[in-house]
Amino acid sequence: MSISNRKPGERKEAPNEPLKRAIAGAMRALARQPDLEVTYASDRPLLTSGKARLPEPPRKLSAEDVAIVRGHADSMALRLACHDAALHRRHAPQGQAARAMFDAVEQARVEAIGSRRMEGVAGNISAMIEDRYHRGGKYEDITDRADAPLEDAVALLVRERLTGLKPPEAAAKIVDLWRDHIEQKAGHDLDGLLKNIENQRSFARSVRDLLASLDMSDESALERDEQEDEDENQTESEEQGGEGEAEEQRQGERAEVDLQEEAADELEDGAMEAADAPSGELPEEADDTDSEAASESWRPPANRGNEPRGPEYKAFSTKFDEVVEADELCDPDELARLRAYLDKQLSHLQGVVGRLANRLQRRLLAQQNRSWDFDLEEGILDPARLVRVIIDPHQPLSFKQEKDTQFRDTVVTLLIDNSGSMRGRPITVAATCADILARTLERCGVKVEILGFTTRAWKGGQSREAWLQAGKPPNPGRLNDLRHIIYKPADAPWRRARKNLGLMMREGLLKENIDGEALDWAHKRLLARPEQRRILMVISDGAPVDDSTLSVNPGNYLERHLRFVIEEIETRSPVELIAIGIGHDVTRYYRRAVTIVDAEELGGAMTEKLAELFDETAPPAIGYPRPRYAA
Repeated sequence: MSISNRKPGERKEAPNEPLKRAIAGAMRALARQPDLEVTYASDRPLLTSGKARLPEPPRKLSAEDVAIVRGHADSMALRLACHDAALHRRHAPQGQAARAMFDAVEQARVEAIGSRRMEGVAGNISAMIEDRYHRGGKYEDITDRADAPLEDAVALLVRERLTGLKPPEAAAKIVDLWRDHIEQKAGHDLDGLLKNIENQRSFARSVRDLLASLDMSDESALERDEQEDEDENQTESEEQGGEGEAEEQRQGERAEVDLQEEAADELEDGAMEAADAPSGELPEEADDTDSEAASESWRPPANRGNEPRGPEYKAFSTKFDEVVEADELCDPDELARLRAYLDKQLSHLQGVVGRLANRLQRRLLAQQNRSWDFDLEEGILDPARLVRVIIDPHQPLSFKQEKDTQFRDTVVTLLIDNSGSMRGRPITVAATCADILARTLERCGVKVEILGFTTRAWKGGQSREAWLQAGKPPNPGRLNDLRHIIYKPADAPWRRARKNLGLMMREGLLKENIDGEALDWAHKRLLARPEQRRILMVISDGAPVDDSTLSVNPGNYLERHLRFVIEEIETRSPVELIAIGIGHDVTRYYRRAVTIVDAEELGGAMTEKLAELFDETAPPAIGYPRPRYAA
């Protein structure tokens, strides 16, 4: 006979609850924060000041599943215990690429501290990292450095140096492609990191040396930081005398760095998302800003008073670029066949996305016409007021009239990545979701434009041929022919443009992706629209990649331009920008973004993000300091 301690009427505890409590307790102990609030959700793991959100364990648990959840918990706990956010900001470089690498290496440091002391923590974090790279599935077969994030390679090499643990199998190709380059340029800097692992200040200086060896950090900024450190140390010495020096020595001997109370209060105000992003994709800490949406990554603006506006970006030739209507790339019969194929492929998905779209439609229509004026002399008889007439026949009848609430004239642009990596399920789902959302929003009086971007050829096309004929001048800039496709103009009704979306199913259409120029093109089209509210939604599965361009320019050439365009739109434009990443973390680029692992989740993510934007009661996402550029 089984004995239960449950009270009568009390619900049975879920099977995973004891595990959740155990992980939360271990996390609080490791972080040395007994009041840390730990929750579980299917959303991305998230760490903010005083709160941690871990992934919901699956109902049927395996040992690997448990290790992954514990790995997320251990990683967050070590960051709380061993990381000083204020000190990190003070030493961080200003450049975007250098900052991403600086953040990635610091996260590798805090995880290495726990991994070196506790074998269980090492195993959990290894399982988390393996899962992070394996789920994306895009790094296991790469053969080109352009597809391998440099900051990830450096972070994994730093982890290998600090812990002796080899990179996970799913990320081994990333490290192999960059290992010789990094070892040749900065091998001695990697060797010197271990002796400073427990002293964040000294470690940060060593990382700055590492960045300088990789040509990613300017010496003037490094000298300025060193001068600030000297001034700070001198001030502390004057105030604290010999006590400050003793404390500095004790810090070097500690196994973990204890945070000062004020630093803990500032910790991760801008949020740290540890989910599917590689270590190098940690968002940067906000300074004094309380983030409206803690899960959104925020990039503090750099001081650019004396810098030219924007990165050095150019195209070797633009005469081969094209902006083309979808029906011009395909004859009508083939377009109809492709559309029929698209419908057949995802007939089961139409119902799911259709229900989500109907929910969005109900919300929009409710906002448009669910307000009334009462106690009028004419209109519709108000039955709620008839009781007054029955009680007192001398009372006049009361009428009501429906009025329209303020609903701004709106246009939405869906910009879909048409690169080769989207081939298969992702592009099919993206086309179907765009089709259904366009139809739904059109019913609600919201105009929709559907655009796509790719290149005309692999490996450069006519632009590269022109460059070769010109004698291969150095630093040619963008070296491929753009193809920007208009599937549905904003003013065209959905029924006329419906067939065009089938073009995405055409073999050979999807090639390279140069996101920065595509985003700028879509943004300029929106700015020319007369609507009061303009929304741009980007759907992509990765960073910009074009082999021809990246083979003769710096490795972060396209990414740097993309970041600049995003920052310009997010801080200077009236256009509201949101992004959805399919199997790739885009929160490191976009302030308002979400990442999904499976393309099947796209419909829900699109409708949910649009619903948030259309919800007039939602807090605005724009509330961050604007960067200052030179005139």
